[in-house]
Amino acid sequence: MMTAFLVVVLVSMVTFTLFFKGPSDPASALCEETGGRCTAAELNSIREQMGLNDGLVVNYSRFVKGLFVDREMYYQGEQMCEAPCFGISYGSRQPVTPQFVEKWPATVSLAVGAVLLYVIIGMTLGSLAARFRGSFFDRAVVGVATVITAVPYYVLALVAWIVLVLQLSIFPETGYHPFTDSPVLWASGLLLPWVVLAFAYAPANMRYMRGYMVESLGEDYIRTARAKGMSQQGVVFKHGLRAAIVPMTTIVGLEFAVLLAGTVFTEFLFEIDGIGWWSINSLGNPIDFPVLNITGTAAAVLIVLGNLIVDLLYAVLDPRVRLA
Repeated sequence: MMTAFLVVVLVSMVTFTLFFKGPSDPASALCEETGGRCTAAELNSIREQMGLNDGLVVNYSRFVKGLFVDREMYYQGEQMCEAPCFGISYGSRQPVTPQFVEKWPATVSLAVGAVLLYVIIGMTLGSLAARFRGSFFDRAVVGVATVITAVPYYVLALVAWIVLVLQLSIFPETGYHPFTDSPVLWASGLLLPWVVLAFAYAPANMRYMRGYMVESLGEDYIRTARAKGMSQQGVVFKHGLRAAIVPMTTIVGLEFAVLLAGTVFTEFLFEIDGIGWWSINSLGNPIDFPVLNITGTAAAVLIVLGNLIVDLLYAVLDPRVRLA
């Protein structure tokens, strides 16, 4: 736990330092918005009000303090930023934490649906390919998976959107609609992104699953189970599948954490207003550092939590693993 906490703190410090010391100057942009070019004295006054002249250490200390207590910040006037305060967005002029909470459900919906779909497809095909190893089915599945993996994801997503939505109208218009407003609209707007992400991730998961299944089916306890007269289905799905799922947990867990951290291109292409698209829109002039700060920190927390959850699941799935 201490290591996980230190990783998050380190990522936060690096992210804060990179953008605080970066070339983008929010004071200059604010000066232009209020009437054009400022004199050096006016620019310095704005920087002083925003606290930018106080240095990296002081500003980072204020940032950390703002995670626990409310703080007043200046951006076109004094504004209260309630804890946990990650700053005031340079674009919307509002605290970024409520905006993050508002956009989070779209990314969660996209990630959860995609993971469920590609895990079911990948593990099922991988298990069957290992069960019928060397057969035409096995070679066909591995061949198709190799071809799909070789196609860049942005090409796959773009072609799917153009052909399936614009030309053939097989899928409805994409976008995010809150589940509480309409479950049907929620599912229909995310259906094509789920399918595209599943096609992108399922082939690799299928090949991993097939490899782990082939390895587990060659173990001594599998031969012993067969020698005792256990059916082939029981050997494969009771013993082989259970052993193969353990290493697959690591892969799926980390993939899920990455998807939650923000599927940037998917959200941008399919017009899903989640944290990925929000991050892309923040790369303007000036760079909206508070937005990138909260999304980067959230990504670090999710990946660290993903590793911790995977470690805990190992102890549940494999009795030989015991956590100190």
